[in-house]
Amino acid sequence: MSASDLQANITADDVAVLAGVSRWTVNRAFKNNASISPATREKVMKAAQTLGYVPDLRAAALASDRSNLVALLVDDFNNPHKLVMLERLTRALRTRGWDTLLVNTLDREDAGPALMNASQRRVDATILIGIQFDDEVLATAHSARRFKKLIIFARTSQNPDTISIAVDDVAATREIAQYVMRRGYKRPLYLAGPRTVSAHLSRKETFVALWQEHTGFTPDAVSVAAYDPNLATEIIDTTLRPMAAEDRPDIVVCENDALAIGAIDCIKHRFGLKVPQDIAVIGFDDVPQAASANYRLTTYRQPISAMAEYLVDVLENSGTEDMDKMFLGKMVIRDSA
Repeated sequence: MSASDLQANITADDVAVLAGVSRWTVNRAFKNNASISPATREKVMKAAQTLGYVPDLRAAALASDRSNLVALLVDDFNNPHKLVMLERLTRALRTRGWDTLLVNTLDREDAGPALMNASQRRVDATILIGIQFDDEVLATAHSARRFKKLIIFARTSQNPDTISIAVDDVAATREIAQYVMRRGYKRPLYLAGPRTVSAHLSRKETFVALWQEHTGFTPDAVSVAAYDPNLATEIIDTTLRPMAAEDRPDIVVCENDALAIGAIDCIKHRFGLKVPQDIAVIGFDDVPQAASANYRLTTYRQPISAMAEYLVDVLENSGTEDMDKMFLGKMVIRDSA
């Protein structure tokens, strides 16, 4: 008999005997927030380690109406902020006793089947992080009515069957626009990502409206099909190439840091210009690369850790009240603008 077979035959009763406690105390020791003293929990864990005991999570889930498992559907891995969100989310989930089923959705055609597949698993919630989940996809998925909770993370959705947890795009963009105006920039170019029908960002529309309101002029804007630095480099090149030097924008305001990084690469390496002396750049998210010497990016930091903790609060809330929530972040001023 193998070591794994021997471990499989070890039961909670064996641990209880070695620890000198009841079987129910052993079960409580492996539950988060259970009523048990630290000393007793430590005694149970020591006995479990000695015997090589691991609780059967599947059996525990079948005995409960909660699996403590969530499906996490993610796309757009060219965007470095996705890795930040995944790290913060999984850390918050694991710390509070939740496990994740990670699904990489490849494109819009894959988003619907991935959602339906998730709905057939015994998960307590499905969390969407990405740009592929428009109204049609969400409506089709929800027609099955198998989701306990369908959460849109870091974006907002008007779909009544979803819970949105996101930064307040309007407040954030207002702060960015006010900063641009205070610094005296006159010719902004807005660089946006993909425009989706639902689960969208409101940054470009807000910036354009604010600039029109305060200056009477409509700023130029361009967009790319994905939050990809390489695509940002190409669109900035295409936009600036035919312009005379005096007609170029004095600042590029980007919908996120992935686009800002691509814009800076283009400005510096394809045009030989200086940032911010010739053209300034502002991002959104504050990804780790933003602070590097190559970019020193002025950006808006999302409070991802606080958003992740609130998401777990939502998972643990059995109520039916409106649980949508928007968060405020803060500007991080560096050299790029």
